[in-house]
Amino acid sequence: MSRIGNREVGPFPLFLAPMEDITDSSFRSICKLFGADVLISEFISAEGLIRDAEKSRIKIEFEEMERPFGIQIFGNNTDSMKQAAQVAERANPDFIDLNFGCPVRKIVMKGGGAALLQDIPKMVQMTEAVVKTTRLPVTVKTRLGWDEAHKDIVDIAERLQDAGVSAIGIHGRTRSQLYGGAADWTLIGAVKNNPRMKIPIWGNGDVDSGIKAEKMKRQYGIDGIMIGRAAMGNPWIFREIRHWLDCHETLSPPTVGERIAVLKNHIRKSIRIKGERIALLELRRLYAGYFKGVPDFKKIRMQLVTADTFGEIDQVLADISN
Repeated sequence: MSRIGNREVGPFPLFLAPMEDITDSSFRSICKLFGADVLISEFISAEGLIRDAEKSRIKIEFEEMERPFGIQIFGNNTDSMKQAAQVAERANPDFIDLNFGCPVRKIVMKGGGAALLQDIPKMVQMTEAVVKTTRLPVTVKTRLGWDEAHKDIVDIAERLQDAGVSAIGIHGRTRSQLYGGAADWTLIGAVKNNPRMKIPIWGNGDVDSGIKAEKMKRQYGIDGIMIGRAAMGNPWIFREIRHWLDCHETLSPPTVGERIAVLKNHIRKSIRIKGERIALLELRRLYAGYFKGVPDFKKIRMQLVTADTFGEIDQVLADISN
């Protein structure tokens, strides 16, 4: 049974990986219904959280049904990260996750996310400080290293474990790769099979089917899998992967009717949280996922992404189902 601190999260948990403007409470709750075992917030700026910025404050809100739930924070100042962890703790999640893997330029240029892969001593010191300042388990999400010449994850993982983290999620790419090329799971496996490592290791990168999930589990011995981009507009992936792992059967894809019903539920939830304008803007990148494989969807997608109100989207979706 895998654990985060003292919390059991299943024998082989499937995680919804945090993604900015994607994994808000509206989408997380839907993924939970389709079998995601552990949910994590969008990444949240430590500076924004301690200054009570509205966007950061909204991001730490969650429903009880989302548990086990972690709040992920990022930053480059240790004192700010400690204070942000304390603010996050008051929201009563199950764990705090530290983002040392985001490769986006605007985050890295400010010294956050994957930028810490260029300063491992600071990463470790920051992690240890956060661990000591909160009663909650602390986990880390990171990458293999900064670039091809600095794939230091085996050493990094040992040092993070020594700093007191309860688990580590590893994306199988370097920061310089961004999301290009194939994820390299061999080093994730090297971390997991390092005799010094005693904490759970979760793998992330390119898993988009039950067959791939089983392969990574069997080949590398990891303790769980994080699903990111493959879940965008596709909450059914958790149901499909779990069914394959349990039964070795491929489920039929969702019907058009089910896709529409789930999408409309997602839109309504998102509007309640963010308001109609912001919700519809952020959801535009998910329509292709919701209707992947549906014939002649390109024209319909254009109608969806140019719609300004839920009423307009509802009409487009009604035309699809007729």
